[in-house]
Amino acid sequence: MNLTLAFLLHQTLCGALAAVGFGMLFNIGFRSLPWCAVSGALALAVRTYCLDGLGWNLEAASFAAALTVGAAVQVLRARADISQNALDVVGCIPMVPGSFAAKAILAMFALTSTTTDASETLITAVQFALRVTFTIGAIGTGLAIPTLLLRVRVSR
Repeated sequence: MNLTLAFLLHQTLCGALAAVGFGMLFNIGFRSLPWCAVSGALALAVRTYCLDGLGWNLEAASFAAALTVGAAVQVLRARADISQNALDVVGCIPMVPGSFAAKAILAMFALTSTTTDASETLITAVQFALRVTFTIGAIGTGLAIPTLLLRVRVSR
């Protein structure tokens, strides 16, 4: 639990840059890219604070960050000229645990080698795959809850 302000700002800046990059990849308009940056910065700031400041695990911290981003997007959706779903997703994509996914895939490939201990490699692969699955599930659930709770009901 050594959260420093410099590390938190670093993670926030990296989240903003990654979200802007994904916003460009998803063809979001240039005027809306600052909203993407805010979404990504908020997501990684909250996740970093929960991980390093509060000592939570990755799945819980990702859930809290996605819940925060989902609620913020719901509240500020009138200001942004962008689909709220796109803004949610663009902000949370930088939280997807790519390193764990890569380690799980590499461990699966290592199972085909005859020189490795298959049981140890399989356990490692399953552990990483489960962390990825639970983290992505936590992100999806965190984004869905504010959408369901704070959605404006349109009368017909």
